[in-house]
Amino acid sequence: MATPLPFAFLNGQLLPLAEARISPLDRGFLFGDAVYEVIPVYNGRPFLEPEHLMRLERSLREMSIPNPHGRDGWRRIIADLIAQNGAVDQNVYIQVSRGAEDTRNHAMPDGLTPTIFMMATPAISEDPAVIAKGVRAITIADPRWKRCDIKSTALLGNVFAKTAAVKADALEAILIADGELREGASSSVLVGLGATVYAPPYGPEILPGTTRDLCLKLAAAAGIEVCIETITEAMLLRADELMLGFATRGVIPVTQLDGKPVGTGEPGPLWKKIYSAFREYRQTVADKKEA
Repeated sequence: MATPLPFAFLNGQLLPLAEARISPLDRGFLFGDAVYEVIPVYNGRPFLEPEHLMRLERSLREMSIPNPHGRDGWRRIIADLIAQNGAVDQNVYIQVSRGAEDTRNHAMPDGLTPTIFMMATPAISEDPAVIAKGVRAITIADPRWKRCDIKSTALLGNVFAKTAAVKADALEAILIADGELREGASSSVLVGLGATVYAPPYGPEILPGTTRDLCLKLAAAAGIEVCIETITEAMLLRADELMLGFATRGVIPVTQLDGKPVGTGEPGPLWKKIYSAFREYRQTVADKKEA
C-alpha cells in the first residue's frame, strides 16, 4: 500500500495526517464499531461518487450510526481533501465510527457524536503485466461474520483471507461458504462461462460492489449476456474466465486459481470487452468538464 498523502480530515478539520488523533475510547478503535468507504479519484474527479456515498449511507443506516453529513456536505469535504493533497489521481478513504464514550461498553449507546476520519493515498498504477497475463487467486472457506453487506471496519476475517492469499503468492482470496461463491477478500468476483457473465445475488453474505455493478452494466451494453444467480463452487472451478472488481484497481482478470489455469490461462474475450468499456468510461469521467 502506498504511503498516505500528507493531509487528512478529522471531525471538521483539515490537518496534517501526522497530527490526527482520536480518543482510545472511540468505539471504532475498541470494537470496530465503524463503517468506511474508499472512493477513487481520477484527474481530480471522484469516480462513482454517488454510488459510494449511497453505500456509505446504507452502511451507516444498517449500523444505526447517525449520518453526520448530507450528500452535498460529503462532496464538499471530499473535494477539499482532494484539493489539499494536490494529487490528481488518489484514493479517498472515509471512516465514520459511532464515536467515543467515557467507558468501554459492548451495548451500542445513543447520543454519541460520530468520529469522522478521512485520508487519501496515491492511486494504484495499472500494471501492464497484470493486463497482459492476469493474476493468481486462491479459494478458501469464508471466515467472516454474517453481515458482510455492511462495509464495516471489523475486517479481521478479510485480513485472514488476504494474508492467506499473500502467503500463496496470489493477489486475492476468493471466499466459499456452503459450497457457493461469495466474493473476494477485498473484491467482487464475476464468472465467465461460455458467452455469459455470472454474478452472485446480493444478500447479507456479500457487499454490494460499485465496480461490479458498473461492469455488469457495461457488459450488458456491450451485448454480453449477464446472469445474476447462485454460483456453486463447481461452477467457479470450471469457469472459462474469472474477473475481480476493485474500487481502486478496476476490473482484473484471474488466469490461475488454486495453482491451475482458468480457461486458456490467458485473459479472455469477456474480460477484454468489459475492461475496454470500463477504461473508456473511467476516462470519460476523468475528462469531464466542470459545470
